[in-house]
Amino acid sequence: MTDPSERTGTLYEAVGGTETLRRLSNTFYDAVLADPLLAPVFAGFTTTHIEHVAVWLAEIFDGPARFTGELGGHQSLLRAHLGLRITEEQRLRWMELMTAAVDKELPGDELLRRRVLEYFAWGTKIARDVSAEPPGTDLGDPGPTPRWGWEGLR
Repeated sequence: MTDPSERTGTLYEAVGGTETLRRLSNTFYDAVLADPLLAPVFAGFTTTHIEHVAVWLAEIFDGPARFTGELGGHQSLLRAHLGLRITEEQRLRWMELMTAAVDKELPGDELLRRRVLEYFAWGTKIARDVSAEPPGTDLGDPGPTPRWGWEGLR
């Protein structure tokens, strides 16, 4: 296995760009919406959610900063989770379904898949924590959209 510090390029490039992230999101949300534990969390789901997730992930993995430029950035993403009351059981199921989607849609690069799933593990814990707060909660300034690279959070 290659040392992460020896990797060149971004995770965005390594996954195959926005189109691959769109496929990943489609595969994942097909499973989520059919899952009795997770479907209620996504009661207001629309297909635009898939595109928003793909754009978010592109930015997280060092691709185009469209989520910040067009969709409200980090603050907007966090606010979208307020009041959802995500349980740890739901978070773990989310991770199971995302792991299956990653296995299906991303290139067979062990380090790449591990880094992507590490981001999701980190991000879902934040989403779970924020979701316990009621809608309208002032989250303060969360700072810019995080970036995730070959060595994790940067």
